Amino acid sequence: MTRALLVSLVSCLLALHQARIIQRCDMAKLLYKEDLHGFEGYTLNDWLCLAFVESKFNTSKISENADGSFDYGVFQINSHYWCNDYLSHSENLCQTDCTELLNPDLLSTVNCAKKIVSGESGLNNWINWKLHCSGRPLSYWMTGCSLA
Repeated sequence: MTRALLVSLVSCLLALHQARIIQRCDMAKLLYKEDLHGFEGYTLNDWLCLAFVESKFNTSKISENADGSFDYGVFQINSHYWCNDYLSHSENLCQTDCTELLNPDLLSTVNCAKKIVSGESGLNNWINWKLHCSGRPLSYWMTGCSLA
């Protein structure tokens, strides 16, 4: 019964935050504006690759994990450690509600991502970045994009 309630609540959250896909170059501009280029040594290409492999630039994406936690937003930030979704225990290290990570302005998402990346593992905190972006040529992510 509790499981059904959780799934129902997440479905409601999804309905409230219908898919919001940001185009690649628009995402680059947003991330640049929020000072992610060069943050902790990572380029915009790294951040764009992360956003794509995690959510395909969908700021409203919510995914359930096998442990019952959820991942939120364009970077799929986990509720067990980084935000509070009020569904299960959370360390809430970013001191934010998980629903804030679904906001298309990306302010809460970027602030939380900066906190995550500032730790010893950097972008390696995201397994998808490690598998699909790390050590690969990524310059094509900015192809045709102007930051002006």
